[in-house]
Parts: sequence; structure tokens; C-alpha cells
Amino acid sequence: MALPLRSLSRGLASAAKGDHGGAGGGTWRFLTFVLALPGVALCTLNCWLHGGHHERPQFIPYHHLRIRTKPYSWGDGNHTLFHNPHVNPLPTGYERP
Repeated sequence: MALPLRSLSRGLASAAKGDHGGAGGGTWRFLTFVLALPGVALCTLNCWLHGGHHERPQFIPYHHLRIRTKPYSWGDGNHTLFHNPHVNPLPTGYERP
């Protein structure tokens, strides 16, 4: 038994009649300027105020982390591709800055 897909698709397409959604465009413009932009501004301010310099945690050499079965194919083979010496420790510990 075939499903009436043609009538289903036409029913969903009928909601798009009119001038591109009618009042929907004004609603989304209002929500953008009243909610979205102030929300982004508040999140930016929060990151700016609380984004200070944090000291790195103490290195604990867990045996199940930082396992190197073969060297990486770039550099000296021990540093990851986006290695940050302040944040990412090597298997032996943090590098000296």
C-alpha cells in the first residue's frame, strides 16, 4: 500500500504561501535584536571579566594517559600537532617555559 506522499508534501508546502512567511520575518528580527545580540554581548562581557590567567594543574603521571605507541609524523614525534607547552604535558611532564 503506497503512502500519499504527494498530498503530504503539498500540505507542508501550503504554509509557505504569502509574502515569505507573513509576520514571521518581523518576529525573527525582533528576537534577533532583543534577545540574541544582547545575549552575545553579555556572554562576551562575562568571558572578558572572568577570563584571567589560570595556573596549570599539577602533573600526575597516570599510566593510562599520554600513551605513545609510535611517534607522530611531524616535528620530534613527541609533541601533538597543536601542542601548547603551557597547557599540554608530555608523557614525562610539563615543559619548562
